[in-house]
Amino acid sequence: MFWLLFPYEYVDSVFSIDYQKLVQKGYKGIIFDIDMTLVPHGADSTKEIDALFKTVHELGLKTLLLTNNSEERVRRFTKNIDTLYLCDANKPEPEGFLKAVEMMEIQKEETVYIGDQIFIDIYGANKCGIANILVHYVTAEEEKKIGIRRNLEKIILKLYRITKFYQHRLGDIQKTEAV
Repeated sequence: MFWLLFPYEYVDSVFSIDYQKLVQKGYKGIIFDIDMTLVPHGADSTKEIDALFKTVHELGLKTLLLTNNSEERVRRFTKNIDTLYLCDANKPEPEGFLKAVEMMEIQKEETVYIGDQIFIDIYGANKCGIANILVHYVTAEEEKKIGIRRNLEKIILKLYRITKFYQHRLGDIQKTEAV
């Protein structure tokens, strides 16, 4: 049961992922969380995030934003991004994750979920059998306080690092820096 809290991969950010490698591994779609995965909580998209989505789409990957946020929030975020979205998803319940896969018209085995929270994002994706990537959460510079959940996540990540069996289940998907 504890394995449901372990991500397939853990990376620094959405910019650390080599999306071409995901395509080569047969993935056809990516479901993204928004807040603290792509941008700080409540923030609008950035030029970098807009460019990331453009690159991901050019690789042939479908995208969908799965969020517990309101439609108003998501519409503001997607002003410059052409992507599907599902609001008020009630994560970590499986229905939203499975509906997202259905909306992209692919199979869950062809889908990767990317999020920042173990108890919401990773747990929900694992319950559905969807491969997933945990990214270190994005915060605004003025945000210093972290909640109880984030402290519990630190403990789980220590266990994850000790339990090597659950690490790198997607294989080599991180960008390698040119020397």
